[in-house]
Amino acid sequence: MVSSRKPVIVRKFSRDWCAGYASAVFGQDAGELEILDLTGKVVRVGWDQVKWVCYVRDLGAVSDTGSQANPERLLHRRFSIRPRTAGVWLRMMLADGDDLEGIAANDRSLVDGAGLMLTPPDTRSNTQRIYVPRQAIQSLEVVGLIGASARRRGTVAAGPAEQPELFPGEPDAS
Repeated sequence: MVSSRKPVIVRKFSRDWCAGYASAVFGQDAGELEILDLTGKVVRVGWDQVKWVCYVRDLGAVSDTGSQANPERLLHRRFSIRPRTAGVWLRMMLADGDDLEGIAANDRSLVDGAGLMLTPPDTRSNTQRIYVPRQAIQSLEVVGLIGASARRRGTVAAGPAEQPELFPGEPDAS
């Protein structure tokens, strides 16, 4: 059974953050994000305050004393080399001056919708996906389009081709 709520860390523009569980598909048209925090209380955060929503592997790491400043564990916000994942490589400047890169799906969600869902540069960190609301994006740049790896299609050979003669039409010297 798949859970209808996913573990998230919501970063606000005030540098404050909250952790909890958000609906897997939250109401994009709603005026606020609703999460169930770790104490079991429902917390509502206005989209105008949200910098990003990080879908994380586990929330147990949030209680560590060392991760209070960076609970998302986003150590790399830019790709150091060209990514291999298929999609649109985006670089964005957020409203508070921070920059962020990620891979977005090459579909209508780039144009439509209330925000962008990105795969972060470091997929081995605690953060698996990042949702950035449109009002949090100051500028957006497409760095590249990474296509899916081309699959080689097996061609059926008609049979072994005869080897051409090296010097055709030359008389036999025997």
